[in-house]
This record gives sequence, structure tokens and C-alpha cells, in this order.
Amino acid sequence: MASSLVAAARIGSAERRGLTLATLLGFGAVAAAGGLLVTSGYLISRAAQRPDILTLTVAIVGVRAFAIARALLRYGERLTSHDAALRLLGRVRSRFFRGLVPHVPAGLGESRSGDLLARFVGDVDTLQDLYLRALSPPVVAALVVCACSGAAWLMLPAAAPVVFVCLLLAATVIPALSAIVAGAASRRQGSARAALTSELVETIAGAPELALAGRGEERVRRLRASEARLAAIGRRDGVAAGAATALGSLACGLSVVGVLLVAIPAVRSGALAGVLLAALVFLVLAAFEGVAPLSYAGRRLRACAAAAARLDELVEREPAVCDPARPVAIPDSGDLVLEDVCARYGPHEPWVLEHASLRLRVGRAVVLRGASGAGKTTLAELLVRFRDPDSGCVRIGGVDLRESAQQELRGAVVLADQDAHVFNTTLRENVLLARRDASEEELWQALQGAGLEAWARGLPDGLDTSVGENGALLSGGERQRIGLARALLTRARYLILDEPTAHLDAHTAEAVMSAIAVAARDRGVLVITHGDVGVDLFDELLELREGRIECSRTFAPASLRAGCEREMRDAIALHLEGLAEDGEAAPEPHSRAASRTRQLLMDAP
Repeated sequence: MASSLVAAARIGSAERRGLTLATLLGFGAVAAAGGLLVTSGYLISRAAQRPDILTLTVAIVGVRAFAIARALLRYGERLTSHDAALRLLGRVRSRFFRGLVPHVPAGLGESRSGDLLARFVGDVDTLQDLYLRALSPPVVAALVVCACSGAAWLMLPAAAPVVFVCLLLAATVIPALSAIVAGAASRRQGSARAALTSELVETIAGAPELALAGRGEERVRRLRASEARLAAIGRRDGVAAGAATALGSLACGLSVVGVLLVAIPAVRSGALAGVLLAALVFLVLAAFEGVAPLSYAGRRLRACAAAAARLDELVEREPAVCDPARPVAIPDSGDLVLEDVCARYGPHEPWVLEHASLRLRVGRAVVLRGASGAGKTTLAELLVRFRDPDSGCVRIGGVDLRESAQQELRGAVVLADQDAHVFNTTLRENVLLARRDASEEELWQALQGAGLEAWARGLPDGLDTSVGENGALLSGGERQRIGLARALLTRARYLILDEPTAHLDAHTAEAVMSAIAVAARDRGVLVITHGDVGVDLFDELLELREGRIECSRTFAPASLRAGCEREMRDAIALHLEGLAEDGEAAPEPHSRAASRTRQLLMDAP
């Protein structure tokens, strides 16, 4: 936990100038407050003697000056400190996000989305207090203790040790006790908040299912139980805060009594002027303004340490794949090869793939078919290096993917899985996510290939139509095909398409498979599916059984498919025209065009 806190503190070193200025301004504000009280005490005592008004001019001006200075310094401290804290917050959040990125390909295991949200928001926000509320107050307090002890020595040397000892005890013992009382609460608060957030996120996401199953009240009870646990922890932290406030007030009162026990005899003996007695007492009261935040600082330090540990626990996990120290460039040509690969999800888990081999060439379209759970998705993740095989290798042009940089690999091989995320923006922005510099014509070609052109042209705002949060305004098939359109828009040499026809009716699925087959004229395409719709439009059909890949059938060569492109496009256009007219499949024209395409393929030599 301490090492995590040190690492978090180092992030703030970039804002050292702003944080130092904020600390000095904070000390200046406390010093001005002390000067205001001391001068006010002297002014009240001196005015009680009814001197000539001119003798009070300096004290009156001093009170005004210290009051104005205190307000200005406090404003400057708040402005500077919050600016530095917000900048620090951005750096912490960026660091956490960068730490998450290497874990994204293989996922984050059993981490719940609500827990990730709590860490990304709650724990990161907690760290903004590291400098403002945890590290800066001790520095200010140390300066205040030294300054007030020095001022007390100037007024009455005998009072200086009393002031120093009282302030020192208040600055160390009370914060330590407060931190100990709140320590367990600080450690448990982050996990309790994450549990509540996770329950809340899952409840909102699954609200329709819970309502249909009649489990709404049960879920509400679970949320209330999580909320009660968090509230109990918060109450313990509140008890610690209240105890610290009470002890601080007690320490302040005892300090005043101690100073009076030394100062009153000094006034009687003439060692201290009577008009300075109130000033000395007010000096002690002002000093506690700089010491009082230390109790809160101790609690926040514990909370920051717990938050930093939770963040580091996540980002310091060993990622499934790492870039080599010296990446090897991926060749501009060459086949994508899966060679004698074995893969499983744990040392004691059964093999998902066992001595599986596959070769994918540019200009060739291959279908990999297998039952659910056969390992198709695992194979796709290996081809884009979301994970590495336990044995065997995956290569492009003879270069092992483990020797290349992941970013370069993503430009050569693209995976469009069946759960593509759709962002809460326009259709245009969702598709352009794949390639920002794509032209309007290329964008429409990608939509046509995904079977979305006619649908997109019929939208109220065309490509600028909003699709809603997570594609809420789209059907499952439309969300699926947006992911396919992204893949088609890329310049990747190899496309890995995982269940591209899921959620589609048979006629639409066959039209999409036809478009994918056409797209393979200048790329290597691997379509992973568990069905048989449109597979005869591809070069080869492979079967995945018991972890091994077997060739099932070989169809027409890719060169012929290029000659049949017009027929395939006619099939797609006729089918989508029928969809645009009545919202349903147009089986007759589609079947005629698809049959014509198949006839050309079967007549091939």
C-alpha cells in the first residue's frame, strides 16, 4: 500500500510548482489569520486603557491589512491548489487508463464493470486529496508551529516551550489516533463502494429481465444491504472525525490554559505587558487553525493509500500479451498461419485447441465452422493476438506475432466479433471509428458490404442519425452489421469475422456472406460461424472439431469470384431493395440472383 501511495505521489511531481505555491499561500493565509487575531487582541486590550486615538492607528491599519491579506491569500491558495489538483487528477486518470489498455484484448477476467467504474471514478477522485488534504497540511502545520513558537518567544520566552509542546502534541497524537480509528474504514470503504456500484450497474442493465422474472424486490433488498454496509463504514469514519474534532478542541483549550498559567504570573511580575496577554492567547488560538486539518489529513492519507492500492492492484496485473523490447516489423506480404497451436485458459483446464493449424492467404475467403464452445472465438483471438498460444505459433510472412508490436498487428489483422460495441453517437461516427480518413464513397461501400446501405439511406438524418446508447435505437442485426462495416472499411490485409450473420434472417445472412466473399478479392477473409448459410460462396470450408481444424470442402477459386462480383452485387442490391420497400426479405429476386451466382461458381473449371 505504501509503495502504491509513493507511486501516486510521484505523479504529482509534474505539478510541483503549483503545489508548492499552494502550500506557501496556505501558510500565508494561516499566518495572516494569526496576525489578525494577535493584532485584534492587542487593539482590544490597548483600547480598554482609553489612550489617544492616534496611538491605535497602527493597530487599526494592521487589523484591516491582515483581514484583507487573509482573504486574498486564502482565495489564491484555493485557486492554485484546485488547479493543481485537477491537473493531477487528469494525470492519474490517464495513467490508470494506460494501465488498463494492455489488459483489454484478453479482458479483465472476473472484474465487474461496476467495480471498474468505481475504481476509475471513485478511487481516482480520492487521489485528488493526496496533495491538497493529505500532504500539504503537514507542511503548513510545521511552518505554523515554528512561526507561532517564535512569535510566542518574542512576546514571552517562557511561553514559547508551552506553545511548542502543545502544538506538537496536537499535530502528532490527535491525527495518529484519528487515522488509527478510521484505518479499517478507509480500507473497506473503497471495496464497499465498488460492490454497491457493481450491484447498481447490473440492476440497471438487467432491469427488464428482473421485472419479467419478478425479482425486482429481491434485487432492491440486495442494493439496500450494500448501501447499509457502505453507510456503516461511513459512520465509523464520521465517528473518527467527530472524535478528532473533540480532541482538537480539548487540546486547544488546554493549550490556552497552559499559556495563561505562564503568562499571568509574567504580567504580575512585569515580564509581559498586560496588553500582550490577550495577544498571546489569541496567538495560540490562531495556531490551532493550522494544526486542526491534520486529523482530516491523516484520515485522507489512509483513504488515498487504499485507493492507490486498489488502482495498482488492477493495472499491475500481468497482461495476457506484451510487446517485445525490440519488435520485428510485420512483412508487407505473406500468409497468416496458425501452426500446430495448443491453447487453454488455465494450467488445469481442458485444451480448447489442440495441434490446430490453418493458413489464410490474401485473395482467399475461408469459412471456419464449429459448434458452440468448440473454440472458434479462441482461435480468432489467437489470430489477432488477444492471447498467445500455449504451444505452437501464429505467424504473418514468417514473423511470429509474439515478436511484433500489437499496434502494427492490429493494422494488418482486424477482428470483427459478434459483440461489437456501438457508441452513443451518429452512424457515421460509429463506422468511421475504423478509419477516420475514409472518404464518403468508401464509407458507403463499407455499408453496402455489410448490407446496411439501403437501411442507412432511409434513415431520417442519413449517416448523421444517432444510434442511441450502446445502439439502443438499433436492432441486434443492425448493431452486428455496423461492426462488420467497420472491418470492411479498414485497410487490413486479413479480416477475421466472428459470427457476422448472427441475428440475421436467412436471406439477409446470405446477402451479407456474398458481400464478404466479394471483399476477399484483395484480402484474406476468415468467417467463423456455426451455420451453413452462404458457405458455398467461399473458397474453402473448414471444420473445428475437438480442438482440431479439418478441411471439409473446397469450392471455386478466388479468381472466379472476382468475375462473379457483378452477379453478387446484383443479389445484394435486389435483396436490399426488397428490404427498403416493405421492411421484409425479398426472397424471389434474391434467390434468382444468388442462384445465378452459384451456377457460375459450379460451372467453373
